[in-house]
Amino acid sequence: MSCPHCDAAVVAFAVPPALRGHAPDSPTAICTRCLRTVPAAEAATDGPSAADTDPDFSAVDPAFPAGEAGVALALACGQLESLALNRASIEALVEHAERSGADAFAFFERLDAADAAFDLERRRSALLDML
Repeated sequence: MSCPHCDAAVVAFAVPPALRGHAPDSPTAICTRCLRTVPAAEAATDGPSAADTDPDFSAVDPAFPAGEAGVALALACGQLESLALNRASIEALVEHAERSGADAFAFFERLDAADAAFDLERRRSALLDML
């Protein structure tokens, strides 16, 4: 599967019902390079594949936690391109990740995404102020 924006590999994942309002679709995919999220159906595929219910986000970055916390943070990354428009959703996703056992602030500090579709350093600062 590849990203429709930058042609990099993506990680497809099933979105739990509690998070579907914050996702482009279920299943969704996150790009390993630009961190955009798209409906998995929009990511080019070489053959049949299913979105994982327990995805391994380490292909995106080793900082990603497992389980629903990882899904919530993947969806939050996908919305960081427009922090102002997606503020409420990002806040809800970060809160969900933390309730699921993740340290969202530590995650964003460790996240290494030089080719993200947004300026990660600026988003880190804004997230600290916002949350």
